[in-house]
Amino acid sequence: MATWNVNSVKQRVPRLLPWLDQRRPDVVCLQETKLADDRFAELLGAELEQRGYAFAVHGEGRWNGVAILSKVGLDDVVVGLDGAPGFPDPEARAVAATCAGVRVHSVYVPNGREPESEHYHYKLAWLAALRAVVGAGPEAAMVCGDMNIAPTDDDVFDPEAYVGQTHVTPPERTALAQLQALGLRDVVRERWPSERVFTYWDYRAGMFHKDLGMRIDLVLASASVSDRVRAAWVDRQARKGTGPSDHAPVIVDLDEAPDGDIGPVVPPPSAPAAKRGSAKLPQAR
Repeated sequence: MATWNVNSVKQRVPRLLPWLDQRRPDVVCLQETKLADDRFAELLGAELEQRGYAFAVHGEGRWNGVAILSKVGLDDVVVGLDGAPGFPDPEARAVAATCAGVRVHSVYVPNGREPESEHYHYKLAWLAALRAVVGAGPEAAMVCGDMNIAPTDDDVFDPEAYVGQTHVTPPERTALAQLQALGLRDVVRERWPSERVFTYWDYRAGMFHKDLGMRIDLVLASASVSDRVRAAWVDRQARKGTGPSDHAPVIVDLDEAPDGDIGPVVPPPSAPAAKRGSAKLPQAR
């Protein structure tokens, strides 16, 4: 299975369809689709059907939007989060379905914008609602998507560059830890505990080429699912070339690994790791 923030599925069609043909995932969670449900079906319905995918979507006309594509069943679909706050109205940030006996949640957690802003407190409240939904079961579950939180300082290129920014603050990390306390394991970090591995690089300032990124796209799995993991990696190749998303897909193989357990990044970074304190975020320049 895979999860990918495509940052506009309409813009990413020339990348998404060939990627599906190349990687052939059984289940795909998409985020930031930026399409209403009917437009998603018009754009991709026939293409996905040809490839054997059923799909569940929860979208908006301009922002947000999530989807699940599945070749192995798509049962008990639920859009949105029961009890989730709105901003001011509920946003299209979560969809869940049961795929081959596993409850799969595709989520796009609010960004938070600035610490202590109303967006930030909305983010924390939304995460609390997600925890309540996942905690209600079933046990065999995966929470996949853009969490907009780097779990630890090891998940950003330089902690000093993120001082005063969202995605790294103690309350956000505590909210993520409380979600994981339900019994969910971070399968990529568990597989590669000491590797430098990112999933997002800002479009600006050559951040991808310099490998100045952060790991905010996660696959969290309950014990019965994570025990089946045979490979977990970031498809960095999908961030290269023309018209990429600013996120790379995260791929997790259960039971068997057709491509092998090939490591956290494919291909390797374009540039060596920057010295601590030597680089800043584009928005801080």
